[in-house]
Amino acid sequence: MTDKNALIQPDRGQKAVSIHLIKKDGLEEFTKGLSVPQRAAIEAQKFVGDPGSHAIVPDGEGWFVAAGVADPASLSTWCLAKLADVLPAGTYRRANGEPGKAALGWIAGQYSFDRYRSEPSEEGPRILLTGEVKAIDAAIAEAEAIEFVRDLVNTPAEDMGPGQLESEAESLAKAFRAEVRITRGEMLEREYPMVHAVGRAAGRAHAPRLIEVEWGEPTHPRIAIVGKGVCFDSGGLDIKPGAGMLLMKKDMGGAAHALALARLIMGAKLPVRLHLLIPAVENAISGNSFRPGDVLRSRAGITVEIGNTDAEGRLILADALTRAGEKEPELLIDFATLTGAARVAVGPDLPALFTREDGTAQAIIDAGLAVDDPCWRLPLYDGYREYLKSDIADINNAGSSGFAGATTAALFMDRFVPKGLDWAHFDTFAWRPAAKPGRPKGGDALGLRAAWHMLQRRYTGDHG
Repeated sequence: MTDKNALIQPDRGQKAVSIHLIKKDGLEEFTKGLSVPQRAAIEAQKFVGDPGSHAIVPDGEGWFVAAGVADPASLSTWCLAKLADVLPAGTYRRANGEPGKAALGWIAGQYSFDRYRSEPSEEGPRILLTGEVKAIDAAIAEAEAIEFVRDLVNTPAEDMGPGQLESEAESLAKAFRAEVRITRGEMLEREYPMVHAVGRAAGRAHAPRLIEVEWGEPTHPRIAIVGKGVCFDSGGLDIKPGAGMLLMKKDMGGAAHALALARLIMGAKLPVRLHLLIPAVENAISGNSFRPGDVLRSRAGITVEIGNTDAEGRLILADALTRAGEKEPELLIDFATLTGAARVAVGPDLPALFTREDGTAQAIIDAGLAVDDPCWRLPLYDGYREYLKSDIADINNAGSSGFAGATTAALFMDRFVPKGLDWAHFDTFAWRPAAKPGRPKGGDALGLRAAWHMLQRRYTGDHG
């Protein structure tokens, strides 16, 4: 992981290139104070102040940057991210102001995944100075959490299987002196039968397991975070087409988000009792694969008819949600790359959010908007529960209708969350199909910071 401390540093008056942030309709006023050669340089680069554009302007023996932004008075997280990617290596500061929350985008904009490259990038860092010294640690922590999600999701399944997720959880637990518990083998089959059933076909090399981490003072409010850890999803016997499998290394993106959120919580010493749960499996194909038409008995005792083996994520989550509920948390959050229907509904940028409580939904949405990590609420509509009826079991894992796929998946999981428990479910993509400033193509954290800032507000009153 890149040392983020090298990318944002306290401003102590050291030599740096100035970045002048300019709104498009303020360009004319800005250029009035420039020399004729400087105005000519701006015109030659066809800089007109559009957000995301910039120009290099000579200034005596040096130079400065003119950068277009939507509003210099209210910077977005990502408004400086492109600069962090395209400017020469060196040290920079914002002229006439502080970077604010754009500092995070500056750091995230310098991410690269070089694990498998024979010649990793050797570009030097672009360092941003800030006088808001107290904000540096928080920006670095969030940037590291984002990079953590990206690294895990970008890593191919051969190197990011259930065993590797276990190792990541153990490393996290060791770093923060948390308790870790791993359930596998015969005990997994007894205690978490649906996790075992989904993952058993992968064999010993990628054997299924339930990973649990607990941290914090027992007297603090208990919260649970659950992440879907399907390290590769072939679809099972309802096998996906080849094109559908190309991105299935990312099907553990929910687990990556859950681990990253746990890292933020523990790193900030949030006053909560944290229970992290990751059901980790590979949905493979072999002679002992679970089948369409099988009936599985869950940890909750609810029987599930298998309508489709490619709707496996909700099965393993059901057992994990049941376990989380047994501890009676006051809040339960899960992250899952659960349905293509959510992507059809809200696209790749917006995690679909389902909650039981209106107040919890609004708190997450408000927190996400404040930090440029938006979510969109979809309904837990009771009228669609009939789509999950089974003729021979308590419930079917695949809806009988082609409609409302994200909602029916959420309703399936709702069956396994104790009644009355405050529960939020993120159906996130964990992937960017195309690059945006500060957000390269590939694995990404979507909904992570919305959840984190909601938790900060809820348990510390911090709205920063």
